[in-house]
This record gives sequence, structure tokens and C-alpha cells, in this order.
Amino acid sequence: MWNENRSNAAVAGVLLPLESPLVGAQALLDANQARQSKAFRLRERPFLDLANVRGDARDGAFVAAMESAIGVRVPEKPNTVARGAEYDVLWLGPDEWLVRSAQARTPQLESKLRTAFGTLFASVVDVGSGYTVLEASGDRVRDVISRGCPLDLHPRVFQPGQCAQSHYFKAPIVLIPTAHDTFELVVRRSFGDYFCRIIVDAAAPILL
Repeated sequence: MWNENRSNAAVAGVLLPLESPLVGAQALLDANQARQSKAFRLRERPFLDLANVRGDARDGAFVAAMESAIGVRVPEKPNTVARGAEYDVLWLGPDEWLVRSAQARTPQLESKLRTAFGTLFASVVDVGSGYTVLEASGDRVRDVISRGCPLDLHPRVFQPGQCAQSHYFKAPIVLIPTAHDTFELVVRRSFGDYFCRIIVDAAAPILL
């Protein structure tokens, strides 16, 4: 899947289109979407700007710098998501967050946050090239995810505004419910092809 929404990479002065980490599984994704199933659908949200941030939420200067740069205050409650107009911030640990853009865009998050932090005791690393984001939805989406994820996904337990680090079979994931029947999953690039194939396989009995 060629990137049509993000700036191209330059190699020896020649612009080259970036490639989705799921290019090997694109035919599988296309086939799943073509079924137009109300039970389960899977699509990639490619080329979101992603950054891992470390800092101290008790430090007012750090909190203010984050908010001034991306318009979102860092969540302090475990496994929660703070949403803004352009960026979301996911709690990963007491001093760690994943920041992501709401839409595909040219990578700028790392430089934006580095400028805001200045000399503060904080760190930011662009991880957009190492991960991708997928959206899973449908009436039976919780059943499909439950087949390979040990979390309790009951709507009363896990709902929009929350997030959790877990795994889907052997693939590490960050799982984010965005609606009653919709989840986003942050997946390592190296597991992307495996993840797509295993989740579509897990959904197959439900789609019969």
C-alpha cells in the first residue's frame, strides 16, 4: 500500500513513496473489506505520527510543555487516553506515554515536543516507523479480539477513554476502544504481517 498522505522519502535525490508495513498482507485486508461484513472489519490507519514520551507528570513545567505543543494534557490515570483535536495521548506507565496524530501526516511530533521540552528532564522518540495502527470494528469485534487477547473486553470493563498493553496471540499490541464496536490496535511493524493474518484467521469462523 503506497503512502499517498505523507511526504516522500528522498534517496540519492530521488523521491520514493513510502511503503506500509502491511504491504505483504494488503490482499488479505482488501478481501476482508470487500466482504462488507457487519460482524468484523479490519483496515489499516497508516502513517500516523507516533512518539514515545517519558517525563514526570508531577512536574508542572513538563505538563505545560506537552499541552502547549500538542493541545492535550497528559493523562495521569493508568490505562486512559486523553484526546485532542490533532493528537491523542495514551498512558503506558507512570512516566511514559504514547502520543499519536489523529490523521496521517508528515512526521513532526518529535521535533515539536523536543522544542517544547527544551532543557526539561524529559525525552521523546519518534516511533512512527516502527509501528502501525489498525482499526477493527463490527458487531462481533470483541469476540474476534478475545480469541487471541487475554484482557476482559466486556463493555462494562473496557470502554472508550481507556487503553491497555497486551498481546494478540504472539503479537504485542496496544488496544484502544474508540466506540462500542470499534477498536484501534497499535502493532509493531515486525509483527504487522503476522498480526493481520492471525486476526483474519481468527475471525473466519465468526464470518461463516
